[in-house]
Amino acid sequence: MTLRYELLIGRRYLRSSRGNRFVSFISTISMVGVAIGVAVLIVVLSVMNGFESELRNRILSLTSHATISAFGAGLPDWHATAQRIENSPDVLASAPYIEDQALLVAGAKSSGTMVIGVLPEEEEKVAAIGSKMSSGKFESLAAGQYGIVLGSELAKALSVGLGDRVILVTSMRSTTPLGVRPRYRSFQVMGTFAAGMYEYDRNLAYIHLQDAAVLYRMGADVTGLRLKLTDMFEAPRVVRALALSLGGDGYYIDDWTRKHANFFRSIQLTKTVMFVILLLVVGVAAFNIVSTLVMVVKEKQSDIAILRTIGASPRSILAIFASQGTAIGAIGTLAGIALGVLISFNLESLVHGLETLLGTQFMDAQVYYMSDLPASVQWSDVLKISLTAFGLCCLSTLYPSWRAARTQPARALRHD
Repeated sequence: MTLRYELLIGRRYLRSSRGNRFVSFISTISMVGVAIGVAVLIVVLSVMNGFESELRNRILSLTSHATISAFGAGLPDWHATAQRIENSPDVLASAPYIEDQALLVAGAKSSGTMVIGVLPEEEEKVAAIGSKMSSGKFESLAAGQYGIVLGSELAKALSVGLGDRVILVTSMRSTTPLGVRPRYRSFQVMGTFAAGMYEYDRNLAYIHLQDAAVLYRMGADVTGLRLKLTDMFEAPRVVRALALSLGGDGYYIDDWTRKHANFFRSIQLTKTVMFVILLLVVGVAAFNIVSTLVMVVKEKQSDIAILRTIGASPRSILAIFASQGTAIGAIGTLAGIALGVLISFNLESLVHGLETLLGTQFMDAQVYYMSDLPASVQWSDVLKISLTAFGLCCLSTLYPSWRAARTQPARALRHD
């Protein structure tokens, strides 16, 4: 299919001429600038997406998608409640828990913590704590044995390990002939876990549900139920509907999007700020097209005048130079997409290669709790970046093309 003559002339102007190769060099620089800007944007947003995904996975490895608890002392008859909840097609599993604050003492060292009483076999259905164990087994928690599983940072703070004993002091009080004293119990460390989140590794401890019920005088009640849903992103809607089906106002509901809203809100804010800042790089490269086309228009004054003399309309002249700038933007954008996606998919290998080459470690696991730089390419972000970059490139062609279209043939040929 034959191209329109405006596109043919615009494509010819993209190639260097013997008289002036500088314009072609500037066009190439503009393409390279757009490509680098687009590639950097894709890589940075992919890394931010990877961090968000990694953070979500680590949070949900120890917490459930949602929780339902009762107002007051505890949730009575939780077996029947769990059965009703699991009948919902949106719920995969549920697990009871008892949660309260406590003080752990080991020798001369002590630390506050959140103690969670669970049924190990049920807890594994709603969270992946078993896969995060760094020593011992989570299944070793048994009723009546008073075993405890500590976070790795908490165990380090107390200087205890597998088989050691700690004293768990609750906030409850017992009245004795010697006066009122806090309830406490000796527990044996059955294992430690490392989720990679300092907040959890430093502040969580697990015991068996029956041991927690005895320690906190819960009887047959529990604090609530932890839920695993078929679609975790529907957690706010599902958990609200479940609470209403159970009786509405008597239940307190929570989900992972609400409990950890600050984490994900900060990541989204960072992504937005980085997108705006790095878009300026694309903008600078895109508006280099303005100077490129202005020079082309200046150089091609006589050509424009001849085209106008033989019948080319101002609209055709505008289309010639607009197609030239659009081609620069399209080539730069496509090259940037290819480069950015390629780097993002191979980012971990590239980082490891640089670490080996430079003899250093960029991501120290003891500091960042991850040894790799995660990257997750989301094609919606790629589409948004490419459309924005291409739109800026198209916008930058308007003024030079408009100037070319206003060229008067007689004035342009006056000195020729």
